[in-house]
Amino acid sequence: MRLILALVIAGGLCAPAFAQDGKAVYEAKCGGCHSPGTNRIGPKHQGVVGRAVASVPDYAYSPALKKLGGVWTEARLDQWLQNPQKLAPGSKMYLMVTDPAQRKLIIGYLAMLK
Repeated sequence: MRLILALVIAGGLCAPAFAQDGKAVYEAKCGGCHSPGTNRIGPKHQGVVGRAVASVPDYAYSPALKKLGGVWTEARLDQWLQNPQKLAPGSKMYLMVTDPAQRKLIIGYLAMLK
């Protein structure tokens, strides 16, 4: 029981650091085109996890992304970040995040942007 309690407490202490790391990687990799709450070169990311693909109002999505359809799950975001052109050839996004640890941090940060 003590071990479980210690693990729960330790996990809670790591969460703020994980969030800060995720934000830093997001800003470095995604911040040139995206922001959490405002459409820029790319669409805003607030609420992206669980949102329908190509559904942010007032953003001009590529035909390729409109055709993709579906919902942005964490698994799908991982595929997207790994190689956007493989998932939706002809989409506007070209930047690839090849490091799985960086993708995990970015997706964790995106999941917090409710």
